[in-house]
Amino acid sequence: MQASDSREVPALAGTVGRYCESTPRPELQAHFQCVWASALPAGHAGAVAVVPDGCVDLLWRDGRLLAVGPDITAARPDLAPGATVLGARFQPGAAPHWLGLPLSDIVGCEVDLADLWGRRAHEFAGRMAEAGKQRAEVFQNQLANLAPRVATPSREAAAIFSLVQANAGTAGETMPLLLRRLGLSERTLRRRSIEHFGYGAKTLERILRFQHALTLARASAYGGLAALAADAGYADQAHLSREIQSLCGMTATALLRQLRV
Repeated sequence: MQASDSREVPALAGTVGRYCESTPRPELQAHFQCVWASALPAGHAGAVAVVPDGCVDLLWRDGRLLAVGPDITAARPDLAPGATVLGARFQPGAAPHWLGLPLSDIVGCEVDLADLWGRRAHEFAGRMAEAGKQRAEVFQNQLANLAPRVATPSREAAAIFSLVQANAGTAGETMPLLLRRLGLSERTLRRRSIEHFGYGAKTLERILRFQHALTLARASAYGGLAALAADAGYADQAHLSREIQSLCGMTATALLRQLRV
């Protein structure tokens, strides 16, 4: 039974194969946090779990351009052994201007950009298909060609994201702090957060606290979950374990085992 359970646990994205991030070209930096590339080993078999991070990405995968909406639970994309994926991660609040639809419509979804952009997506995909080894460069070139037509994200989106992220390791609710700093009512904050991120500020807080816990776990050799829970701002070990299961789809032990490899 132990071996069977192990095989069923998906590999956490970034723990298998190669993954690298880089700073986008200057003309893209107002719109994108980073560009990235991921490549699975040729012999890899099994599911890969991409955990929620509060962000939206554009991808080139399997010859298709995709928009990956904000997740609340781990996504398990269908990736072949040896698959290579290129991506660009939007700045907070930037995705709605590029995609032209409410992010709440694509929470937990992948959308073919051809359905949103029509001819522009087909031209973009054609350039990518012809690019060969220069594909990563062409990916940024095509985004840079589109960027002048797209409005930059509001400062409010960045402020909300930054405040939640900065307080992710603080025990207790950060909502009162957000409301005071931003001068918004709770109802307005929820509406603006759904507009910028696809879900409310409390959900964003859960996700960014989980990401904070992952960062701490990667950086330090924790002797147990209780210490990690305390440092990451959770009420206790049980709270952290529940959140990992809910957001990641695996037990806390299985998750930490992968991060320590």
